Amino acid sequence: MTDEGALVLFSGGQDSTTCLTWALARYPRVETLGFEYGQRHRIEMDCRARLRTGIAALDPAWAARLGDDHVVVLDALGAISETALTRDTAIAMAADGLPNTFVPGRNIVFLTFAAALAYRRDLRRIVGGMCETDFSGYPDCRDDAIKALQVALNLGMDRRFVLETPLMWIDKAATWALAKATGGQGLVELIVEDTHTCYLGQRGDRHDWGYGCGTCPACELRAKGYATFVADGG
Repeated sequence: MTDEGALVLFSGGQDSTTCLTWALARYPRVETLGFEYGQRHRIEMDCRARLRTGIAALDPAWAARLGDDHVVVLDALGAISETALTRDTAIAMAADGLPNTFVPGRNIVFLTFAAALAYRRDLRRIVGGMCETDFSGYPDCRDDAIKALQVALNLGMDRRFVLETPLMWIDKAATWALAKATGGQGLVELIVEDTHTCYLGQRGDRHDWGYGCGTCPACELRAKGYATFVADGG
C-alpha cells in the first residue's frame, strides 16, 4: 500500500461507491467529494452519508482510512446547462449525436475543483468513476480527455496529481464483479440497497439490481450489467 492519500469523487451512485472502496483498499487516507449542481437526480446526494456509514461497517480498516467528506455547490453549472440531467425534459439524443443527458464541461469542472481541494488537503490521488467502455457517449468520460486534464492540472497547479479511473476499461458487469472482489457480497448488497443511479431521480420499485425507474438509460445499463454479473456466477 502506498502512503499517498486519495480524494474520491463520490456521488452516491454505483460507480463512485465502487471507486471509493477500490481506493480504501489501496490508500491509507481517503476523503470524499460530492457536487450539488442542480442535478435532476439530486437524491443521489442523500445516499452518500448512509453509504459512507455502511462502507465503514464492512471493514474496520476501511473505517480507519475513511476521512473527511466535502460537498461543493456548483449551481452555475446547472444554470447554464440545458440538459435532461438539469431540466425536467425527456431523455433523448440531441442533434449533435450526443445524449441530452450530457452536461457539457461537467467532469472537467468536477476534476478541476477536486484538484483544488486535493491541493489544500495534500492528497495526490484523485479517483473518479469515468468509463469509456460502458458509457453514455459523454466525451469527457474518455481516457484521452482525463489524461489531457491531468496534464493541464499538473501544469497549472505545479503538482503531480494522478487522476485514477479504475472503471475506465471495464463494463458494468465487471464493475459489479469489482465490487464483489473488493468488498464481498456485503458490498454488493450495500450497492443494491443504498446507491442511486436513476437519471430521473426516482427510487421506484426494488429491482434485483437496486432502486430506480427501470427504464432510463442509467437504469437499463445497471440492470443489464447486474444480469450478466449474476449469470457469470456473481
